[in-house]
Amino acid sequence: MIYVQRAAERFRGGDPAAGIETWHAFSFSGFYDPDNVRFGPLAACNEERLAPGAGFTEHPHRDVEIVTWVVEGELTHEDSTGRTEVVRPGDVQRLSAGTGVRHVERNAGTAPLRFVQMWLTPSEPGGAPSYEVSRAVSDGAVCALAQAEAVLHVRRLRGGERCALPGAQWLYVHVVRGSVRLAQEELREGDAARVLESEELDAVAGAAGAELLLWEMHAEPRFP
Repeated sequence: MIYVQRAAERFRGGDPAAGIETWHAFSFSGFYDPDNVRFGPLAACNEERLAPGAGFTEHPHRDVEIVTWVVEGELTHEDSTGRTEVVRPGDVQRLSAGTGVRHVERNAGTAPLRFVQMWLTPSEPGGAPSYEVSRAVSDGAVCALAQAEAVLHVRRLRGGERCALPGAQWLYVHVVRGSVRLAQEELREGDAARVLESEELDAVAGAAGAELLLWEMHAEPRFP
């Protein structure tokens, strides 16, 4: 079973007057749709665009795994554990909030910033907060979340190239750039597909190639 959400169907959020533009794939903040709360442990997939100088002031998180993929520009991260990092295109940032952490995200540079941020609910609450950045990752499995029993894969495909997608109880495919054909569906930039119990499924890139983020997920969250 495949459900496709087009880029134009995402909920528009953020604060454009403050230089923050956001497109939400799931219920988020002031927008609530009881039929679109999560997909497996994935509870958020937000496309963010921050103008130079814009950002999110310090705010708290707990019991959530936050994974960020920078598409263009530079994301400055600061958190209450004392970490300050600059995350660049091709880097994968992971913040495990655990029992609680506060952080700031902003565009401290002079160029526009674009990133995709994904939130997953762990199978069990608690634990100490942790943070890491994987720099300039190559294709393949780039981030494994044991607490959510999920793996993030990155696929960069040349025009017409085919790749096999991982089998999983829940498979989420987000198109960062370009286009792909998935079964009988053509997905373009910003589109996403939710696949239940995926097996032997291929993606074929369009003429201009494609960059994909794939979440392979195996466990339903065991707490709200």
